[in-house]
Amino acid sequence: MTTDLGQRAIDQARKHGGKLEVSPKVSIKNKEDLSIAYTPGVASVSSAIANDPALGYTLTTKKNTVAVVSDGTAVLGLGDIGPLAAMPVMEGKAALFKAFAGVDAIPIVLDTKDPDEIVRIIKAMAPTFGGINLEDISAPRCFEIEQRLIEECDIPVFHDDQHGTAIVVLAAVFNSLKLIGKELAQAKIVVNGGGSAGLSITRKLLAAGATDVTVVDRFGIINQADQNKLAPHHFEIAKVTNKEGRSGGLDKALEGADIFIGVSAPGVLKAEWIALMADKPIIFAMANPVPEIYPDQALAAGAYIVGTGRSDFPNQINNVLAFPGIFRGALDARAKTITIEMQIAAAKGIASLVTDEELSPTHIIPGAFDAGVADLVAKSVRDATDHKV
Repeated sequence: MTTDLGQRAIDQARKHGGKLEVSPKVSIKNKEDLSIAYTPGVASVSSAIANDPALGYTLTTKKNTVAVVSDGTAVLGLGDIGPLAAMPVMEGKAALFKAFAGVDAIPIVLDTKDPDEIVRIIKAMAPTFGGINLEDISAPRCFEIEQRLIEECDIPVFHDDQHGTAIVVLAAVFNSLKLIGKELAQAKIVVNGGGSAGLSITRKLLAAGATDVTVVDRFGIINQADQNKLAPHHFEIAKVTNKEGRSGGLDKALEGADIFIGVSAPGVLKAEWIALMADKPIIFAMANPVPEIYPDQALAAGAYIVGTGRSDFPNQINNVLAFPGIFRGALDARAKTITIEMQIAAAKGIASLVTDEELSPTHIIPGAFDAGVADLVAKSVRDATDHKV
């Protein structure tokens, strides 16, 4: 069923034929313009780059261009809808890159699900780009694809579904813990969802200083004792989580927890389970469009802070706060990779945009259109990179 908003999106796409176009930066109005922009003048530019490949960053669009690449296997809440149907999402992501951080992004969808082929294709076209943003690739394939590309490419590769969401969640956690007077190392955290986002959130939390994180998937608490039943990526996360060795479902995991982070499925958090949590429970219910629990239900059940992935409730945890500025900073620094240190720095930058005076249970995170978000994230990333131009 198409909503009014959905119909307007279709109408907009039909009117404009997509969201993007290519516009030249230089004038091409006469023969001299033509001879400079193309042949014979362009041969001198190509020769200069052939002699010094580093000039590719200053003499071409590479320095400001990112590829947004998907195979269409995990698109929004729609699942495996194929590459062509994924194209509008990639166009939208590219439009956000430009609108929020001035980064030129090219949407690319691949008609293959084979990790080897995806890696080969992206690696082959990498010279065109200053960075690669992987998008909507299903787990666990996305882990292998990203890691191999990080190792084999000399430009930053970033799977936003994993890391962008995790960075903004980390920023929201920093500010929420300020309000309840706890340090990250003291907090007991439950992550519901064992997919790419949930595992990345968990690893960011641990890298930032969390010591007590439990991950739950649809089969229950991920426990190292269940090694024979676990997928390899779940066994790896089990080694560094669930320090109490708990088994059971989400309700068991939530006993005494300070924070619930949901990147899972609609309605899975029962209101009565919030009473099992610690004082002033923090609920991030980010399943979209229907969250694990609606904010009014969570607040009525005793939640102190509630965030969702939706724009129609307070505390929207939106990865647009992260990815434009992260790539802006990485491109400006000509970074080879986007390290965990750069990602934590980005989270701290986002959190800092909410001042102590502004901080409240309904305002723990800046809005997507707040001034200076991308600029501060980019600066945080540049300052944290170990590669300086």
